[in-house]
Amino acid sequence: MTYPIDRRAVLAGATAGGMALATTGTQAQPRGTTPAPEIYELRTYHLVNGPMRARLDAYLRDAFIPAARRAGCGPIGVFTVSIGPASPSVLVLVPHATLADFAALSARLAADRQHAQAGAPFLDATPAAPGFASLDVKLMRAFPHLPRIEVPATGADRLFELRTYHSPSERTGATKIAMFDTGGEIEIFRRTGLTPVFFAQDLTGERLPSLTYMLTFPDLATRERNWRTFGSDPAWKRLIAMPGLTDPEITTGIDNRILGPTAYSQV
Repeated sequence: MTYPIDRRAVLAGATAGGMALATTGTQAQPRGTTPAPEIYELRTYHLVNGPMRARLDAYLRDAFIPAARRAGCGPIGVFTVSIGPASPSVLVLVPHATLADFAALSARLAADRQHAQAGAPFLDATPAAPGFASLDVKLMRAFPHLPRIEVPATGADRLFELRTYHSPSERTGATKIAMFDTGGEIEIFRRTGLTPVFFAQDLTGERLPSLTYMLTFPDLATRERNWRTFGSDPAWKRLIAMPGLTDPEITTGIDNRILGPTAYSQV
């Protein structure tokens, strides 16, 4: 199957898409329409070797995830870095229905007695025995045509790939989003074995504008094989060769990490 790409439609959609993506999800959606895109909170807990990891795991597993689910978040993914920078660290992916739900989570957790009791060893950490070295938080908004996280089938050896594409301007960033969201690139991903978990526009973070997506694979060998299949795909080659859509024109760099899920991760 081929996927015809209309370059003018992608570029025109990108021009309008910057504003559309900035406002999507702020109003209630009528029944029967596409769901409003989720907001993704990506926490990165930076650790040092020692007891920090065990304390954080216990807090996330026994206190945070149950309380966040009671507050309406989820499913919640928890990952460690297998290949890439920021190790040791633990990444926590928290889907929220809206930005307002993200903003309300802290108060909801503070009012949750079960969370306070189960999380006390972590929440009451002292400077002499901190729960983590530092915490980074990035907010993202799901693409309109992939508005919900897609939870993959579980597997003992499954892995995840987290990639961030940086662009030189708001317009080129919107163009790259349009290539994925409406230009056919996500469909090519699926067909060649690059299975999405989410695609999102970054709302906060370093080196904006940017987008971030997560893929899942059963193992490293399958990942390598499927990326080679994607790279040689005729539809992908046609898309990436179109003037105005080439990487040198719309991207300034890519960050990439290979992650492994914790035993208690819901993704």
